[in-house]
Amino acid sequence: MRLPVALLIIVLLLLNTLILIGPMMLIALLKLILPGQTLKDACSRAVMWIAETWAELCKATFALLTPTHWDIRCDVPLRQDTSYLVISNHQSWVDIPALVQSFNRKTPYFKFFLKQELIWVPFLGLAFWALDYPFMKRYSKSVLAKHPELRGKDLEITKAACEKFRRMPVTVVNYLEGTRFTPAKHAAQQSPYRNLLKPKSGGIAFVLAALGEQIDALLDVTVVYPDGPPPGFADLLMGRVPRVIVDIRVTPLPDWLWQGDYENDRDFRSRIQRWVSDLWHAKDARIDQLKAEGASR
Repeated sequence: MRLPVALLIIVLLLLNTLILIGPMMLIALLKLILPGQTLKDACSRAVMWIAETWAELCKATFALLTPTHWDIRCDVPLRQDTSYLVISNHQSWVDIPALVQSFNRKTPYFKFFLKQELIWVPFLGLAFWALDYPFMKRYSKSVLAKHPELRGKDLEITKAACEKFRRMPVTVVNYLEGTRFTPAKHAAQQSPYRNLLKPKSGGIAFVLAALGEQIDALLDVTVVYPDGPPPGFADLLMGRVPRVIVDIRVTPLPDWLWQGDYENDRDFRSRIQRWVSDLWHAKDARIDQLKAEGASR
């Protein structure tokens, strides 16, 4: 019976979180009140160490209590002293543990761009702030139509939020599809890709405009579940995920990607969209290859 094991995993994950969130909150408060950038940066590094420790304990829990084999492949060694941009396909909540398995303590602790409103969520907002997650403010087209003076302000806000990354390396994660893949969404979109939804180039253009000069390489991540349809998190807990393939390709980023105006320059926008489309066609073919390889075993 796997149910008692699944419940044990949940208890251990909760204990891990409850034990470590206290020190994280304390250091976050110290970071808020301590004077001087040196002390604040020391607090940021301490918070990052706690987050990485939390992730390592989660990895150990899954390694001990689930049969899942994490087949992680990378074409070059990863480093913790450089900055990366991660793009990945997205099919399941298991994708998040897959990222943790692949990158924790191998690259800088990964960050997601968050909506500015999330900073007000009790406890989580403070944790996100302590972890130096960049909060972004995006103005809708309707707001910009009424207030054209706000055009470009969202990028200025995000660039200011990312200034701290000049003092320490970072790994920024971007899911280009914007949502998890399902057959229904694939059909509704009439996606030209066999295994992927249509990518959204605006998000990655926004990240590159804010951080491009600080990012040293692209980590092109392809996650494949070779033994069946994408599993849910409950499947992982219940031991129903035999193998997860995480294929990582490290690619240099050309300088032109952050040297244009995506919002107002149609030619530059088209060039970014072609670049993203090429990445996605290559990823689509790679998923077919990895699935075929998995089926042959």
